[in-house]
Amino acid sequence: MGATILDPPFDLDAVPDRPAVFLIHPREGNPYLARTALLRRRLKRLLLPKAGLSRLLNLSEVATRVEYHLTASRLGSSLTYYELARQHFPDNYPQMIKLRLAPFVKVLLGNAYPRTTITTRLSVSQAFQYGPFRSRVTAERFEQELLDLFQVRRCQDDLKVSTDHPGCIYGEMMRCLRPCQDVVGPEEYRSEVDRLVHFLQTSGQSLLEPVARARDRFSEELDFEQAQRQHQRYHRIEQVLKLRDDLVDDVDRVCGAAVAPSVEPGCVELLFLLKGVWQTPVEFKVAATGRDAIPLDRRLRELVAGLEAPRVTIRERAEHLSLLSRWYYSSWRDADWIEFSKLEDLPYRRLVRAISKTAAAVQTTLFES
Repeated sequence: MGATILDPPFDLDAVPDRPAVFLIHPREGNPYLARTALLRRRLKRLLLPKAGLSRLLNLSEVATRVEYHLTASRLGSSLTYYELARQHFPDNYPQMIKLRLAPFVKVLLGNAYPRTTITTRLSVSQAFQYGPFRSRVTAERFEQELLDLFQVRRCQDDLKVSTDHPGCIYGEMMRCLRPCQDVVGPEEYRSEVDRLVHFLQTSGQSLLEPVARARDRFSEELDFEQAQRQHQRYHRIEQVLKLRDDLVDDVDRVCGAAVAPSVEPGCVELLFLLKGVWQTPVEFKVAATGRDAIPLDRRLRELVAGLEAPRVTIRERAEHLSLLSRWYYSSWRDADWIEFSKLEDLPYRRLVRAISKTAAAVQTTLFES
C-alpha cells in the first residue's frame, strides 16, 4: 500500500489505529520518522496540543505534513522503515534503524595465495562470498571447522614466499600446504582453494559423494577398517555442514519469497529476494473473480516471470541481506519463508500452500476480532 498524506488541519480521528511507519514533516529540517503498532494513538500524542508543560515530545506547532504507510507484518514494516530512512537520512540511517551488517565467510580469490576471512563487507573484486550467518561467532566456528577439511592457509598476512620462512603449527601438522615455505607452487595451492570453493558451492556434495563411494567400495572388498575410516570422515563432513545457519549460501544464490499478511483486503503480500536483493513488495489477490478468475498457480507463474533483480550497490546488497538475517533469525518472524537458489527452481506448490495458509490465518483473525 502506498503512502497516505495528511495536511493541516489534521483529522486524526479518521486515521486507522493500525501498525504503520510514519513521517511528520516540520517547517524546517529533517522529518520525524518512526514505527508504531497503533498509528492514531501515536499521532494524537505527537500532534494534539498539550495543556501546560510536558516532557513528552510534541510536534503540534511545527508539523506541516504527515505521511504514513500502513503495514501488516514485521518484515514489511522493517523494509519500509529502511527505505524511508535511506531516503531522508542518507548519512546516518544505519545507526538510526540500528542495522548491523551480517557476517560472511569470504574466500579472497584475488590474492596470489587465497585465504578465507570473516567480513561484513561484500565486494565486487575476485572473491567467493558465503552467508549471511546469524552472528560472527557462528561464522568463525564454521570457518575454522571448514579449514580442517582442506589444506588452505589460515594466516592473514600477504605471503612472502621463502624457503627460510618459519612456517606455522598448521604446516607442521600437515593441515596446510605450506606455500609460505615454497613447498607447493601457486597453481597447486590454487587447486586446493578451488576444492574448498567447490565444496561450498555444492553444499558439501563434492566431498560427501566420493567419500561415500570409497566407503561402499571398501565394504564390498571386506576392508572394514578402511570402510570405518571413510564413514568417520563422512560423518565429520556432515557435522561441518550442520554448523551453517539456515540462510547461508553463495550470496548470488540467496533467493526466497516471504508470504506475509497484507493491508489490502483479500490479498497477501509477497516479498521476493533475488540474489540477495529485496524486490518491491507485491499485493497478491488470493481469490480472483470474474474476468480475473485465473488459477492461482498460473497467476503466480506470470508474476514470477516478470521479476528481475534491481541494480543496487554492493553496500545496499549487504544491507538487504542483513535485513533478511535480522528478521529470519528473530523471535518475531511473522511470515513464511520459501527459499530457492534461482527463479527457475521456485517451489510453486510450497508457495501456494503458504499463500493459502496466510490468507486463512488473516480470515480467522478478522472473524475473531
